[in-house]
Amino acid sequence: MLCLGLLLICSPPSAGAAPARPKSRSAQCEVRSAGAPPWRGRCLFVTSGGASFSISPAGRAGFPGGVSLIDVAVTGRGVAQVSGLTRAGIHSRWGEARRSARDAACWDGSDFRICAR
Repeated sequence: MLCLGLLLICSPPSAGAAPARPKSRSAQCEVRSAGAPPWRGRCLFVTSGGASFSISPAGRAGFPGGVSLIDVAVTGRGVAQVSGLTRAGIHSRWGEARRSARDAACWDGSDFRICAR
């Protein structure tokens, strides 16, 4: 009976096991988007696996353009797809971004920049 108990403890989690919870923390963020004033301030930084993350303004109305959440989904080494979610629930694809060579906390797209420190 003791062996059976050890097998249960040592067995890998089943396929239906819950995924690990995302980790969140407060960060200093900067969002620049074409045609909007730069936004700087505290934000909630949530990791979503690997180097992917999302940010949302902490205690403020939103990022430029009414965006309430920005998602940076890393697709390859130093490359990510960026999208936004407005307060009205509209998803918008911002496009591809590359990690900045000068500041690893920043991702640069064709007409936007996202930084989270």
